[in-house]
Amino acid sequence: MEQPNVTHDGPAALSVRFWVALVVASVLTGLFGQGLMWLLRGVERWAYGFRGGSYQAAVAATSPTHRVLMLVLSGVLGALGWYATRRYLAHQKSEIDDAVWNGSGTVHVRRSLATSIVSEVTIGLGASAGREAAPKLMGGAVASVLSGRFGLTDAQRVLLVACAGGAGLAAVYNVPLGGAFFTAEVMLGSFALPVVLAALSSSFIATLTGWITLSHAPTYSDVANFQYSAPLFVWSILAGLVIGLFATGNIRLLGWVSHRRPRGTQLLWVMPLAFTLVGVVGVWRPEIFGNGIDIAHQAFLGQGTLALLLFLAVLKPLTTALTLGAGAAGGVFTPVLAMGAALGGGLGAVWAHLWPGAPVGACALVGAAAMIGASMQAPLAGLALVTELTHSGLGVMLPMIAATTIATLVVRTLDGYSIYTARLPRHEGGL
Repeated sequence: MEQPNVTHDGPAALSVRFWVALVVASVLTGLFGQGLMWLLRGVERWAYGFRGGSYQAAVAATSPTHRVLMLVLSGVLGALGWYATRRYLAHQKSEIDDAVWNGSGTVHVRRSLATSIVSEVTIGLGASAGREAAPKLMGGAVASVLSGRFGLTDAQRVLLVACAGGAGLAAVYNVPLGGAFFTAEVMLGSFALPVVLAALSSSFIATLTGWITLSHAPTYSDVANFQYSAPLFVWSILAGLVIGLFATGNIRLLGWVSHRRPRGTQLLWVMPLAFTLVGVVGVWRPEIFGNGIDIAHQAFLGQGTLALLLFLAVLKPLTTALTLGAGAAGGVFTPVLAMGAALGGGLGAVWAHLWPGAPVGACALVGAAAMIGASMQAPLAGLALVTELTHSGLGVMLPMIAATTIATLVVRTLDGYSIYTARLPRHEGGL
């Protein structure tokens, strides 16, 4: 029998027309990613004087009153922006996951652009959400439009939209392999050769385009090259069970708040109130501002006490759920990664008292991969993303695989949902 992958492309033929559309869509996705990150950085500079290094330190350097006011402003601008978008562009769709999974592949540019701009502005002001949703969404919107211009079939359009969505994540985080895995495993649920070829090509082109202005360096720098040890491996098996339970709880929480978010004019007062509450909490714990990048970085570096790591592992997902439940449109990738890193580091600190030999930083790395893989229901994507984000992890790949596999199985057994499927709108016309 001939290898199935080499016999045909399936319903989405990789024709010359498709490849041209994919190249154009990927370049535009990389350009949109740069533009959105420029907007985000500009808002962060204006709000907190952040120009590089630790975002958390820049936030902490401002007064408590300033922090609360920035979150109030974020809530007001978000409420006005998303209220107008959802009222006047209600007939348009801006939910890329739903568009791929329902087979339509239809994502509208105007609503997607408005949603993306408001999302990055609110996050730059300190809203507790991930930055990747906007470039992912704009990649899908561009691909959807190009599919019509190039006369692609329905199946080709869905493939192109999924590839461009994963490429958006790849471009802004400098993770071409992780972006391709995200496309194949999360967006399309297939590792057929045509899917892999298209996904890799799109993520590669978008990331290369993003290098024009975005950093070539890993998102999390100076992470040690941890090595395998028996204590770490045994810990990873036990931690996988705990992380799977935490991931299940977080998925259920995100799903619950997403389906109860305010409608209509309720948004105009619920979002400012919720954001103000996050700002008040941020007076004591500035780590919760933004996407949580510094929570993960400090855990990877082995910094933070046991109590602080475990506290942030609970606090960050709660503030993110409050933000999204208030009606915000934003990502959950980095907040989930931060949750996993903090939880892994905290559990590792406990384990060190029972069986020394598993560095807290290594446990944080394993915890992040397991939390992402379980929460996305995409273990390969979780492993690839953490490895590319840190340029580390190969020495502890076996513990990472063990924890990620077990955590993913726990979520799959208990629920089977992911952080994306749990948040899908119920006939609301997208975000």
